[in-house]
Amino acid sequence: MDAVALRTWRKTQRERLITARLALSPAQLDSWRERIDGFIERSFPGLARSRVAFCWPVKNEYDARHLARTLRSRGALTALPAIVAPRSPLVFREWHPGVALANGPLDIPFPVSSPEVLPDAVLLPMNGWDAQGYRLGYGGGYFDRTLARLAQKPVTIGVSYELARLETIYPQSWDIPVDYVVTERGVYRRDDQELAFLGEPDPGSGVMSSPVCYADEIKKD
Repeated sequence: MDAVALRTWRKTQRERLITARLALSPAQLDSWRERIDGFIERSFPGLARSRVAFCWPVKNEYDARHLARTLRSRGALTALPAIVAPRSPLVFREWHPGVALANGPLDIPFPVSSPEVLPDAVLLPMNGWDAQGYRLGYGGGYFDRTLARLAQKPVTIGVSYELARLETIYPQSWDIPVDYVVTERGVYRRDDQELAFLGEPDPGSGVMSSPVCYADEIKKD
């Protein structure tokens, strides 16, 4: 697929997946959000002692603000990304309720003047995701550019829904895969260039039948 065809294909898929996400009811979104929160809490307990970046939710994305509040109550520092210049890497700035926000591109809020943070982990929303852990974003390339230039790459936990899964996004040389994917189904880890499903919810109890724990993979220096 040439560059022009790829841009067209990704644009079509992005629009299709966002439309499907926008059609979800508030009750469905809240139910999936609670499940995802639980999977992340149980699978990544080390987040509670880490610097965690997340994204302000737009267009019915997973809303990480609830989990961020829980993590802060346990000792984590939370941050939001900010665009400082077109086609430049993002910076992450500390955020908690009370920190001033301004609206950036796509009307996404970002901290105006709080301290910059180098995150240990990033909760990264995905319009689409594929079997190799590659993410379909909004087309700006900001996160790939940022992750490529960080001296110490944070653990990247892609967060999305099963309806957004694609066979492939036709990754290019600049695309950077996530380390994990968490959906309303459970947790996937990228092993040997493919995603491996690590746990399923127990239909009776709503918990993972094979809990996974990465307490030592994500921790503050």
